[in-house]
Amino acid sequence: MATGLRRFGARNGEIFNLLWGNWRKVWGMKTSVECDVVVIGAGPAGATAAAVLAEKGRRVIVLEKSRFPRYHIGESLMPFCYFTLERLGLVGKMNEIGFTQKHSVQFVTGDGRQSRPFYFFQHRDHPSSRTWQVLRSQFDQMIAERARELGAEIREGVRVKELVHDAGGACVGVTAVGADGEEFGVRAPMTIDATGRDAFAQSKKKWRVRDPELQKVALWTYYKGAKRDPGLDEGATTVAYIPERGWFWYIPLQDDIVSVGLVGERDYLYRSSRDPAAIFDAEIENNQWIKEHLEPGRQFGQYWTTGEYSYRSKYCAGDGLVLAGDAFSFLDPVFSSGVFLALKSGEMVGDAVDAALQVGDCSASAFDAYGEQLCGGIEAMRKLVYAFYDEGFSFGDLIKANPDLRGDLTDCLIGDLFRDFSDLFAAAQDFAELPAPLAHGRQGAPEARQVAG
Repeated sequence: MATGLRRFGARNGEIFNLLWGNWRKVWGMKTSVECDVVVIGAGPAGATAAAVLAEKGRRVIVLEKSRFPRYHIGESLMPFCYFTLERLGLVGKMNEIGFTQKHSVQFVTGDGRQSRPFYFFQHRDHPSSRTWQVLRSQFDQMIAERARELGAEIREGVRVKELVHDAGGACVGVTAVGADGEEFGVRAPMTIDATGRDAFAQSKKKWRVRDPELQKVALWTYYKGAKRDPGLDEGATTVAYIPERGWFWYIPLQDDIVSVGLVGERDYLYRSSRDPAAIFDAEIENNQWIKEHLEPGRQFGQYWTTGEYSYRSKYCAGDGLVLAGDAFSFLDPVFSSGVFLALKSGEMVGDAVDAALQVGDCSASAFDAYGEQLCGGIEAMRKLVYAFYDEGFSFGDLIKANPDLRGDLTDCLIGDLFRDFSDLFAAAQDFAELPAPLAHGRQGAPEARQVAG
């Protein structure tokens, strides 16, 4: 633990050990363990961070409340997921599993008119131009198993109760309840919150800030035997419009299954009924393409719902604590950015935490560069989402007026987000009202303003 203790600088290691001993006594725990990094959550962000750190030789313990395989929504991958999966050594495994191949994304008006598909391979001649529609139970378990192979310890069926802080407010570990019902502690100089939309640290520290405009609700379910388009379009993600700038997603999965979801304003979707099935059936009538494609299929399983779609943490980190994936930020899923941002932030935070441990500085400010870079990519996608929901915007009009910007737009759609899009969004301002960048989330919390959980 010498590496970990260096982070305390002027703080005395003996005080840390005393604090830990008292903490165990107060909570009445029978066991505690030590590691370099504790990760809360073994989804794509947490498992990726754990894999990156374990490969670098760090001792990593991951605490996951569920047991794999477990259900999760978010089945459509952006092409740039390829590069994190490649780093993890998983591209071959992805092809072996037999997930549906995704070559494009297309948009459909309410009367059934389809846009020209955005074929990824027309923009970039690279293996990443073919991506996948995944079954998340398989996909998430695959990444977790890879983290295990690289040396991370993943404990399933474990519920984290509290973040533990020292007298100065730095996070020094967590308390948790194991599958056997016994409480235990994990002591680490760094904690990564990758708890997804549960956003454990955001909730504890009251850091969540909702996006002022992107507060939609979503309903979704699954169909067997629904229609698929021919050829390369068989696995395409389709975004199909309904009134009030709402939309359906249509994602073809393996085994003749289609994921179908509905996103819109709460007041619009719940105007006549709060029954998900009734709402779904009513909105199917509002898009001819969706109606024709679902007609030969059979709905099965339950209807799922969720709300409060877009938010970002006030800070990306605290002393000894850093956030990744949906635990840091979630953005409206119209462009399928969720899994990509989870994978990419997991990769980025793994590298950032390793660098912090190397120099012995795990203060909140050590993660300012991570927060700034991640928010920069999120802001590019956020502008595109705002444009999508603007009544006066269409991709066709934007590209017709600015054909030279089709490449920039496609870069956004494939996940090449971490670069300058000034020209694209300057042009888009002529067709839509775009938001100013959000200031929060780009830095770690000032120590005096942290709130211990």
